[in-house]
Amino acid sequence: MECQNFVILLYIFALAVFAGYHVVSKVPQLLHTPLMAFTNAISGISLVASLIIAGEGRNTASSILGAVAVAAASINVVGGFLITDRMLKMFKKKEKV
Repeated sequence: MECQNFVILLYIFALAVFAGYHVVSKVPQLLHTPLMAFTNAISGISLVASLIIAGEGRNTASSILGAVAVAAASINVVGGFLITDRMLKMFKKKEKV
């Protein structure tokens, strides 16, 4: 029964990756900065969820996977904000000296 649940979850994950790739690839360049900001917000939500999972301490496997999820979500959030900041700097006018 557990193997069947894993296959269903894997199938849902594969569909989410496929749908996400096609949605993001169709976004015009003008909308990439707002899309990145929205993605950072979603990553922040997943970071909070992974912190909850890691902190529950149900068993060792869930704590380890929760810690891995915390690390991955943290990297995603920090990287996303760095990229968004860099993109926003491109739109600022350069100061004349």
